[in-house]
Amino acid sequence: MSSFLERLARGETLVSDGATGTNLQKVGLKAGMHPESWVMEQPEKIVALERAFVEAGSDIILTCTFGGTRLRLKDTPYADRVADVNHRAVELARQAASVRPEVLVAGSLGPVGGLMKPYGPLAVEEVSAAYAEQAKALVEAGVDLLVIETQFALEEAKAALEAARQAGDLPLVVSFSYDRGLRTMMGVKPEQVVRTFQPLGVAAIGANCGTTLENMEAIIEAYAAAAPGLPLWAKPNAGMPVLDDAGETVFNVMPEEMGEAARRNVLAGARIAGGCCGNSPAHVAAIATAVRA
Repeated sequence: MSSFLERLARGETLVSDGATGTNLQKVGLKAGMHPESWVMEQPEKIVALERAFVEAGSDIILTCTFGGTRLRLKDTPYADRVADVNHRAVELARQAASVRPEVLVAGSLGPVGGLMKPYGPLAVEEVSAAYAEQAKALVEAGVDLLVIETQFALEEAKAALEAARQAGDLPLVVSFSYDRGLRTMMGVKPEQVVRTFQPLGVAAIGANCGTTLENMEAIIEAYAAAAPGLPLWAKPNAGMPVLDDAGETVFNVMPEEMGEAARRNVLAGARIAGGCCGNSPAHVAAIATAVRA
């Protein structure tokens, strides 16, 4: 099996997966419940979703560990079982990927759920320790790469990156969430992400969640202008969330439209295309068809 870096070096355009939380909610995950709880309690549903992404054409699937740090799990029965949860999540992803052995498993590290000082209560040492514990578990369990995703503050993303480096020498992707046009909620711009992380030797930088399809294309263009040749990761939502007549949150972008958006992102410079909130296996299938055409 070729590694992530080898496939990028060959010039491949890779397809990532779709959403975890919004798809699990469709099969019973209650609002406010941590998807990571289902890694231990409903593993068959995790495997079924991840296998559906593999069968839809994903080259990369992310582990169900977005909130798998001690800080995010503190109000669950698994706060003291971080290693167990992350190990099990990798096992489940490997089961799902086994139907296509070339599929890569990426360890997902999401934000810790609070602001760092001076903007919030979390000390950098606390955040670094949380990421280090999770990254160590993911690397021990055998992921192919680590994805530090949905970041909005340079300081937190740097803490996560340093922790991931301590855990091993796997390829690292850093992906920010831009919900203020070309800025994150903390004011970070694509050019700042490039200046901060390209010198640190990341395998790719990117964006996910938090923005419109049109804005994602502008973000990818900004990354490409600031870092020509650096692999870019693009996982937009299936549009912006809206409430339906029943008061449920829905994403209205159809699979074909997501496929076309992925094609435009690749033309703008993306090397890895996938989907975040609202993206079903059908969306991923459309993305795979579009970027491989």
